[in-house]
Amino acid sequence: MTAPSLRKLEYDLEVNKTTLHNWKKNRPKLYEFIIESYKDREIMKKHLELLIEQKNIIEKEIDITKKRIV
Repeated sequence: MTAPSLRKLEYDLEVNKTTLHNWKKNRPKLYEFIIESYKDREIMKKHLELLIEQKNIIEKEIDITKKRIV
C-alpha cells in the first residue's frame, strides 16, 4: 500500500500543498489518519473487486449446472 500523491490529496481534500505540509509538520496525527484512511480505502476496493470476481465465477458455475440439468 502506497501513500496517495500530494496532488491526489490536494484534489480530494480541496487544500493546497502548503496546507498538507503544515498538517504533516504540525498535526502529524491528523496527517497520518488521512494517509491510513487512503490505505484502508485501497484495501477495501481490492477486497470488493475480489468479491465481484468470485460472484461472477459462482454465476458461471450456476449457469453451467443449470444447462446440465435441463
